[in-house]
Amino acid sequence: MNKRLLSIILVVFVDLLGFSLILPLLPYYAEKYGATQFVTGLLVASYAVMQLIGAPLLGRLSDRYGRRPVLLASIFGTFLGFLLLGFADSIGTALANAFNPQAANVFVLGILFLSRMVDGLTGGNLSVAQAYISDVTDEKDRSKGLGMIGAAFGMGFIIGPATGGLLSQWGYSVPGFVAAALSFINLLMIYFWLPESLTKEKRANMPETKPAITLSALTQALTRPFTGALLTARFFYGLAFAIFQTIFALYALQKFNFQARDTGFILTYVGVLSVFVQGFLIGQLTKRYREDVLILIGCVMMTVSLIGWALTPSVFWLLVVLAPTAVSGGILNTLLSSTLTKAVQPQEIGGILGLGASIESATRIFAPIIGGYLLQAFGTWSPGAFGAILMLGITVFIFFTVFNHPIAAEIRTRVTQQPAPAHKVD
Repeated sequence: MNKRLLSIILVVFVDLLGFSLILPLLPYYAEKYGATQFVTGLLVASYAVMQLIGAPLLGRLSDRYGRRPVLLASIFGTFLGFLLLGFADSIGTALANAFNPQAANVFVLGILFLSRMVDGLTGGNLSVAQAYISDVTDEKDRSKGLGMIGAAFGMGFIIGPATGGLLSQWGYSVPGFVAAALSFINLLMIYFWLPESLTKEKRANMPETKPAITLSALTQALTRPFTGALLTARFFYGLAFAIFQTIFALYALQKFNFQARDTGFILTYVGVLSVFVQGFLIGQLTKRYREDVLILIGCVMMTVSLIGWALTPSVFWLLVVLAPTAVSGGILNTLLSSTLTKAVQPQEIGGILGLGASIESATRIFAPIIGGYLLQAFGTWSPGAFGAILMLGITVFIFFTVFNHPIAAEIRTRVTQQPAPAHKVD
């Protein structure tokens, strides 16, 4: 189990390293070919829109056909997307020469859009990796395993942007080619090193070995009292946190006149704290407290920290309030997924995680629009205040729908008992 756990964590780290290499450079790459700010925004959003469609399908396909083949297909799509990104200039110029030399920039931008859409459609591999972790860990250790996935995710985002910035001095296509090379390495690691986690024995114990891949089957979880509440919480928490992530650089420039380097240091500080929480602290906390209790505490902490972000008067206090932001974000990112996997049947895990990833993608479409409007219309305090209002509402919602729910209590009982009894699902 340890070998498989290490393998999938390494796969996630390499995958996110490749993704984060190119993410900060996309606006500059697009601007080079005449993209307006609106077109650049569409380019960034195109990945999230396609992931909104692809993530739940990939998760459900992994329930039906296994995690390994879906991971291979997903990483191959990412590889193709990064190759298209690297060759965008060459392909766009060739198409322009063949059809309309005056529209070279349009063709290049079209290839950039295609590259992000291909990667987004097949980019639900994080939810499949989380499903893999759920397969190879028992319920007692699942939060810790998913936390380590989150830590690998965070490490990729800490290292990737700085590395991409260094590589871009040789051209914006270079990070794309390096990201493609990392994806190819990932393909080889999965093919040669990662065994299938949905073994014949596991499938034999499933009530339904070939779950349906339909829209109703994917969205049915939204109508269930407990899982629906967790998915609703994921959306509103994700929206509040995504507003913080997407608007922070503009906020820091407007309020403190930060340059890109200063903002990078602050976000690295947040990232390191989040990695610590997910890689180490989650495992310790879930040994002592129920997950529904920790989710409620995480919501309260996020509410308070976002109020602090809205009102912070100085850089020192900004650093202080960002610490609970990172801690509560690490708790909620891990435990909302962990609790979902324990509240559904084994053959639904990939689909429910994919649906959660799809919901999170939706928040990344709306967050920059809402955050940008608030910042421009009301000032630097407003994105934090809006996020705090969202989190206050979801805290009350969690208190009445998730906290002390019979399924939450039963999950805790099941986790602490050995051997575990057949479990109740929502």
